Amino acid sequence: MISVSIIGSGNVAQHLISAFEKAENIELVQVYSRNPTANFPDSKSVAITQNFNELQPVDLFIIAVSDDVITSVSDQIPFSNQLVVHTSGSVAMESLSNSNRKGVFYPLQTLSKTKEINFKEVPLCIEAESNSDLELLHEVASAISNNVFEIDSNQRKSLHVAAVFVNNFTNHLFQIGNEICDENRVSFEILKPLIFETANKINSLSPKEAQTGPAKRNDTITINKHLDFLSNPNHKEIYKILTKSIIDNGKL
Repeated sequence: MISVSIIGSGNVAQHLISAFEKAENIELVQVYSRNPTANFPDSKSVAITQNFNELQPVDLFIIAVSDDVITSVSDQIPFSNQLVVHTSGSVAMESLSNSNRKGVFYPLQTLSKTKEINFKEVPLCIEAESNSDLELLHEVASAISNNVFEIDSNQRKSLHVAAVFVNNFTNHLFQIGNEICDENRVSFEILKPLIFETANKINSLSPKEAQTGPAKRNDTITINKHLDFLSNPNHKEIYKILTKSIIDNGKL
């Protein structure tokens, strides 16, 4: 049985708690939360603490907090030579305190407290300083996910940047599409089958092969009609930038 404690109470921490509670061969010992009003998933036996000095030694400490406080939080773990990992996609493993052994346990997924997910499908990217620690992280990750990847810090950084494009930026485009529909009294629901089909196509085609639309065809007449239609300067600028990128990509 591998003992694990989680430091944090945000989105990532909440989903990890739920996943570990269902996992075999993992004992979730403690959760540290500085927020006394944090709502945690129904738990079998995990103890909640707001005091770092109440933490017990475990096989693995997982820091699931905001990127800007990872270093300061790791400095407060009152042990030495314990395995401590963070869950960030962009923070270097070296940012963790030198008092303990270092690693990364990065779930590459968009996580919201109110949206349940099947954690078995979540890619977990792991990294450690030693092979023995990497083996332990692989065992822990495999207990909650069927998609475990050993990647280094530079690869993780590239994945995080790519994830911003395919997730955060894409969702913002959904929001813009929703705003355009609202402004013109059209239901955004009409666009959802298109959104689902676009996402589904990359299961069988590369994104470049799946690209369609006026920019792909270099249809300047339709492009100019769209630009004339758009009244929001921000929407217009985004349309121009993405159109140019698609046209330039077609020339490669």
